[in-house]
Amino acid sequence: MADVIDDHDEIVKVLQLYIAGASKGDATRLNRAFHPAARMFGQLAGSRVDIPISEFVTMAERQPADTGAYRGRVLSVTQAGDAAAAVVAEEGCWGTVSFIDFFTLARIDSNWKIVSKTFAHTGGQMPDA
Repeated sequence: MADVIDDHDEIVKVLQLYIAGASKGDATRLNRAFHPAARMFGQLAGSRVDIPISEFVTMAERQPADTGAYRGRVLSVTQAGDAAAAVVAEEGCWGTVSFIDFFTLARIDSNWKIVSKTFAHTGGQMPDA
């Protein structure tokens, strides 16, 4: 069972890269967390957001989520073999915005990578751009 624990810990490390990267606008961390072909899906302020992850990384660089109140936490991880799903809560993005993020991860060439992010905007108003 040690492999399950090790896999869990490695998956959480990748999710922590996402949390740190999104909060600080750190493209290096985000690019380490995501597979380059990953995509992001969701709805924000009534508009669909279905984009390649490279666009998300650019947005995060321009407008980091942490403006003083950001918190991110891994809520769950489910893993079987080389596939995993995880849920992350983010609060205080740009001050007041909250999300629940659903991630799909895959072990590729012995490394865990996020291959998709689907999010729900659960509260707060987006700041003016």
